[in-house]
Order: sequence, then C-alpha cells, then structure tokens
Amino acid sequence: MQVVSLRSDAHAESDPLSGRKPASAMIEIEHVSQRFQTSGKQSHLALSDINLTIEDGAFVSILGPSGCGKSTLLYIVGGFVQPTDGVAKVKGKAITGPGPDRGPVFQEFALFPWKNVLGNVMYGLRQQGVKKAEAEARGRKLLEMVGLKGYENFYPKELSGGMKQRVAIARTLAYDPAVLLMDEPFGALDAHTRTRLQNDLLDIWDRQRKTVLFVTHSVEEAVYLSDKVIVMSRSPGSIKEIVDIDLPRPRKRADLLLDARFQKYIVDIEKMIDDGGKDDL
Repeated sequence: MQVVSLRSDAHAESDPLSGRKPASAMIEIEHVSQRFQTSGKQSHLALSDINLTIEDGAFVSILGPSGCGKSTLLYIVGGFVQPTDGVAKVKGKAITGPGPDRGPVFQEFALFPWKNVLGNVMYGLRQQGVKKAEAEARGRKLLEMVGLKGYENFYPKELSGGMKQRVAIARTLAYDPAVLLMDEPFGALDAHTRTRLQNDLLDIWDRQRKTVLFVTHSVEEAVYLSDKVIVMSRSPGSIKEIVDIDLPRPRKRADLLLDARFQKYIVDIEKMIDDGGKDDL
C-alpha cells in the first residue's frame, strides 16, 4: 500500500526514539476497482486496483488524463459511488454513503438560488439542528474568513463566479468536516480569480489543517497547493506515480515562480501525464 505523508519529518515520526506519534490514516483505499455499464450495455473499467492511504491533515491532489477516473475516485471517497471491488475507509470505517465527516466542493456551485449568502452557509448547520443564532454567528465568521463580509444578504444571481465558489466553500466548512473533497473547484473561473481562490484555500488549510483531496487538470495548481500529487494512468485508471512536493510553506506564488524546483516538478509531472497516448475525451 502506498502511504501519503504530510510532514517532512514523517521518517522521524516512525522512529520510536523520536518521541513523536505516527500520523494517523484519514483515508484508506484498498484494492478499489470500479466498473460501469455503458449505454450500449458494455462493461467499462474506470478504476483498476487502487491502493492508497492519506494521512490526517494531508493536502493531496489527483492528476491524470481525461477519463482516467479522478472524479470517480473522489466520489467513492465521498460515498456517492460504491466501488465494484475493494473498500474505501475514513478513520478506519468503511464508507457506505455520504456523511458530514466529508465535505464536497464541486465545480458547479450548487447554491440555493432562493436563499441569500448567509442562508446558504447556514443551511447545513440548521439541518443538523444547530440553533439559528449559533448557525448565524458561525456563518458570519466563515463569510469573513472567505472574504465575503458585507455580502450576507446578496443572492447567488448577484454574485460573480468566484464569489459563488467562496460561498460554496464557506457552506462546506460550516459543518466542520474532517475531509474536504474538491473536484476541480476552480476550473470554471478566470485565471486571476482562480489564483486568488488558490491562495485563500491555502490560508484556510494552514489554519485548519483539514485533510484535502483535490482533483484538478492543472499541473501547476496541483504542485502549488499540494504536499503530494497522485498521477494516474490512462483509462482504466491506476496509480502511476506519487510525487512528494518538497517546497516550503507557507507558499508564495511569486517566490515559487522563481524557484527551479517548482518548475522542475511541473515539467516532470507533465511528462508523466503526456506519455504519447490520446486522452479519452
């Protein structure tokens, strides 16, 4: 089984003389394969024998060609798809469906158009039985965290794409999931907004250190955000490589753009993905 470690002192943590406790596994994926039936009643193998352990607090990105099963793997961890074979676990328990311990953030904002910004952020809390005053206080605090203080009474139709995604992130953070599952959350945004939200996400992660599983098509985005990058093969998807991103934190994009290591990670991972085949579109 391939182990994804967050901290640079992971080897020291395994040393009984170091006095450190080993990092605990948050997500375990054991021999997971996934088959789908196509419209023509044919069997399609989307994922093949995925084995992966992700430690608590890790920021891990998944990269690979189109059609390699990146999103399918994320949906399995989210409990939205049941694997054909194998098992996926969170905190040692088999995943049997969606749960409040895993918070999805997708490319589509999926906000309630009839609720204002604060109402959208409060929704999950109210569904969990949190009293209105407490839910409102937490919602306002999160909106300030994501840079939307003063927009509490706006409706989704009045917001830009970047602002909608900030609301979606705040709504997910409101019920305090242990894991954030992010499926190309910035893919539909312009380059400037995407960069700002990447920086905001890193700021939130630095403060809260949630486990993040992040699917993207952008190699630069994956390297900039992550501690580990999972490179998947073409369909049927399997793990081709796990790349440790040994870059200092907190990260500043302006500094990394001048860092030869940052550039080398991007080039090397691009080569792993672009292996001469054709993407499954």
